Amino acid sequence: MKRKSLKLLCTALLVTMVGGAVVGCGNKESDNNSEGKSVTISVSGSTSVGPLMGKLAEKFEAENSNVSIEINEVGSSAGIKDAINGVSELGMSSRELKTEEASAVKATTIAYDGIAIITNKNNPIKNITIDQIKGIYTGKITNWNQIEGGKDAPIVVVSREEGSGTRDAFQEIVGYKSEELLQDAMIANATGAVKETVAGNNNAIGFVSFEYLDDKVNIVNVENVEPKAELVQSGEYKISRPFILVNKADGLSAEGQKLIDFILSDEGQTLVKDNKAIPVK
Repeated sequence: MKRKSLKLLCTALLVTMVGGAVVGCGNKESDNNSEGKSVTISVSGSTSVGPLMGKLAEKFEAENSNVSIEINEVGSSAGIKDAINGVSELGMSSRELKTEEASAVKATTIAYDGIAIITNKNNPIKNITIDQIKGIYTGKITNWNQIEGGKDAPIVVVSREEGSGTRDAFQEIVGYKSEELLQDAMIANATGAVKETVAGNNNAIGFVSFEYLDDKVNIVNVENVEPKAELVQSGEYKISRPFILVNKADGLSAEGQKLIDFILSDEGQTLVKDNKAIPVK
């Protein structure tokens, strides 16, 4: 969003007096007030990036009192489309850009994220393989007793909606396509909804960003590797993806660029780490 400026007009009053002239004009304090005008940066997109972006925005606003950041969590694909169409200044994506998207916007990776497999607290399963995850999500594995240590109970599959960056990244890494997803899988329209559904169903399985992990659900190791930030950075934990901000080349305001610079700064990347995401540096 481009910032509009309002210039104050100065009227000169020339008064002729004996021995000299006095010129009157509006004071500089009035001129300086125009520099503090309120600016809004609109951001839309991934529900996975959204909570982190909210924390970063809160800190940025505290240090830039004239800036307000509006965040709308509508999914990665919708956020990228918003940026392309000029609906939002910045789009949030939790997946790599498609070829046609990458040609229309500039992408900045602000963090990395792991995607964790979660089950209900009453589920005894502690480890799962990527092949088993694929089998569950494509309907080839339908009962928990088909997984070592599992009880005799039907598996309730919970996935995200079409257009979700988390879903796109998860499917690509695990190795199946949307049309292969189990037909009676439960579809949640946000990462938080996945967690709540799994927490409330003894037989459910789902996938969520690391930042959503807490003691309400059982966190499952993948290929005997714990879902931890340092293990994503080392390459040992395989289910991970980037957090990206996108903007049109001619659609970024000075304040928008300042926000991106802040996120990539040492201060911003410390906030990234503090909020369970993985810094880019």
